[in-house]
Amino acid sequence: MTAPTPLSSLSSALVDIVARTAPSVVSVHSHRSRATGFAWKPGLIVTADEALADEGAVEIGLADGNTAAATIAGRDHTTDIALLRVDADVAPVKLAATVPPLGALTVVVATNRETPRAALGMVSASGKSWRSLRGGDIDARIELDVRLRGSQQGGLALDASGDAFGMAVLGPRRVLVIPTATIERVAAQLEARGRIARGYLGLGLQPVRLDEGIGAMVMNVDKAGPSAAAGIRQGDVIVAVNDQKLSGVRALAQTLGPSSVGTVVDVAVRRGGEPASFRVTVAERPEA
Repeated sequence: MTAPTPLSSLSSALVDIVARTAPSVVSVHSHRSRATGFAWKPGLIVTADEALADEGAVEIGLADGNTAAATIAGRDHTTDIALLRVDADVAPVKLAATVPPLGALTVVVATNRETPRAALGMVSASGKSWRSLRGGDIDARIELDVRLRGSQQGGLALDASGDAFGMAVLGPRRVLVIPTATIERVAAQLEARGRIARGYLGLGLQPVRLDEGIGAMVMNVDKAGPSAAAGIRQGDVIVAVNDQKLSGVRALAQTLGPSSVGTVVDVAVRRGGEPASFRVTVAERPEA
C-alpha cells in the first residue's frame, strides 16, 4: 500500500476539519440579502450584521436542507455582529480564544445559497486590538488572504487544527475576522439586552479650530441629558476631557463605549472666552 504523501495528508486533514464544522454553519436569508451564520449557543445564531437586511423576515437554511424561521435577538453595527433566535437543533461551535500568527493557514467554512462552501487561505495580518470605522472595539486585527462571496460573510474562520477563532466578514478591500473575544463579549450582551450599551453626553457638537488646537462647540443640549444636568450650555466650547486635549468630535464619540456608561468625566470648556469645568456622569444612549 502506497504511503500517503504530504499533500494527500493535508487534503484529508482539511476534509476532516470542514466535515466537523459544517453542521454548525447555516445560511441566513433576510429580504434580498444572503449571508452565513453559525450556532453560538443552542437556539442562537451569530451572523454578520452588515449582511443582514434591515427589514423583513429572516430564514435559516440548515445543514440537512431544512429551513426555519428566525428572529433578530439583537445587532451591533459597530462590531458587525448580529444575533438570531431560531427554534432548530443546530450543534453550537466551540470558539477558540487563540489568535493565529501571521502566515498561518486558515479555512473559512460558509454557505452560498444554502450550499456549503469552504475556502483555503492564510493569515495576512495578525495584530493588536483596533476600533472599527463605526466605533466598535475589535479585540484583535486578523486579516485573511482568501476570496469570499458576500453570501459567505458570517462564516467560521478555522486554524490548521480545526479550531474556530472568529467570524469572517468583508472589509474594505480585504477579508477580516471578528475574533472570538469580540463575539463572546458582544453576543452575550445582545442575548441579555438585545443591544449594546453606549455612552451618552446629550450634546450636539461641531468641531472648531482654536489657537491651542481643536475644540468642539456645543450646538445643542439635550435638556434631559447628563451634560445639561452638569451645567454645560449651548455655545460652550469643549477643549479637554479628563485633562486630555480634544483631538476631534469623532474621537470623543469613540470614547463613549459600553464601559463608559456610569463613569464621571471632567469636561473643560471655554465659555465666553473664560475657562470652566464640569463633571458629567456618562449616561446610556437612548434607543433610537
